[in-house]
Amino acid sequence: MNAVSKTEQQAATPVTRQTFDEVMVPTYAPSNMVPVRGQGLDLWDQEGNHYLDLTGGIAVSALGHVHPEVVAALHEQAATLWHVGNGYTNEPVLRLARALTDATFADRAFFCNSGAEANEAAFKLARKYAHGKFGPSKSRIVSCTNSFHGRTLFTVSVGGQPKYTEGFEPLPPELTHIPFNDIEAARAVITDDVCAVVVEPVQGEGGVMPAAPEFLQALRELCDATGALLIFDEVQCGMGRTGKLFAYMDYGVTPDILTVAKALGNGYPIGAMLTTNAIASAFSVGSHGTTYGGNPLATAVALRVLQIINTPSFLARVTQAADTLTAKLQEVVRDYPQVFDHVRGKGLMIGIAMSEAWMGKAKEITKAAEANGLMLLIAGPDVVRLLPALIISDAQIDEGIARLRKSVDAALAAQAK
Repeated sequence: MNAVSKTEQQAATPVTRQTFDEVMVPTYAPSNMVPVRGQGLDLWDQEGNHYLDLTGGIAVSALGHVHPEVVAALHEQAATLWHVGNGYTNEPVLRLARALTDATFADRAFFCNSGAEANEAAFKLARKYAHGKFGPSKSRIVSCTNSFHGRTLFTVSVGGQPKYTEGFEPLPPELTHIPFNDIEAARAVITDDVCAVVVEPVQGEGGVMPAAPEFLQALRELCDATGALLIFDEVQCGMGRTGKLFAYMDYGVTPDILTVAKALGNGYPIGAMLTTNAIASAFSVGSHGTTYGGNPLATAVALRVLQIINTPSFLARVTQAADTLTAKLQEVVRDYPQVFDHVRGKGLMIGIAMSEAWMGKAKEITKAAEANGLMLLIAGPDVVRLLPALIISDAQIDEGIARLRKSVDAALAAQAK
């Protein structure tokens, strides 16, 4: 009998939550439960416990877990062609690029692997465009405090949240941050040396804060006046999350560059930067790239996701589900004023702000929810965040609300002890 290799032994050894602490770099603090199987919004852990998932993998699984049509697209492509490298193009990437440009303001697409990479490409493109058109002095980027644009050094610096940049200094220069929705602050800093203004139409990590329409309109006007490019980061709020394919379509303000990721692949890693012919021409062969960007597997999956989401009936149902869920959450807030203050958000991107007495305790609600089979998120310490799959049913909304109420009761009882 051949000796069993160390690799084979390791593969056969059961893994648990404790294994994470033994072998993973400590950049996360995951839950003690380990998910092993999902279907739609239902999820089961290693112990066989059932959960209703209202996190959507942080707005990634827009069509739920293992959506059959998306699985079929992946299987078909996996049996055909996996990867060729960017020295060649491929049919799936061309089909996806055509579908995205047909569906949006954009003429051109650049594909990568994540939202951070999409934003990195957008920021580089904006500086390259300004450098070529106006000269090197037009290089400053303006963004909002409490925004989130990724975890690369460049994107996390643009994000304007000190907790994510502490210890990584020196940070990239020529970055300015303004308060979200503050038009006067924008007017004060968006001057002729600015190459780009980047904004999330709905801030996600910053607390589920929708932009005021007049704020986005003011940014558009200021960019037009100064020659800066307006970048919309729709990594979290895009792909149907707000009830439109992209949030800019509901605001009536068109950006120069748009970034998307997360739900684009429904869990298969892919990101994209969309822009116009004139701006895209600032890049040339070799000026930017990525090994896996435009991979046939990822783009085949993303095309099917886009085809499913970008239909009037699907998007209308998202709006209907969002209205129903928001109304029921507002009832929860009214019934638990000692815990919650108000509901805010856009579409199925929803935040429940904690009351003054429960400031900093959003995590206590999500922990109680998990114990009651409900998966929720936080958006900072003061907001419980819900990002359910866009296919959520009315029955699942009712189930989620019932489990939330039970969880709040449990959290209150624990505090009273």
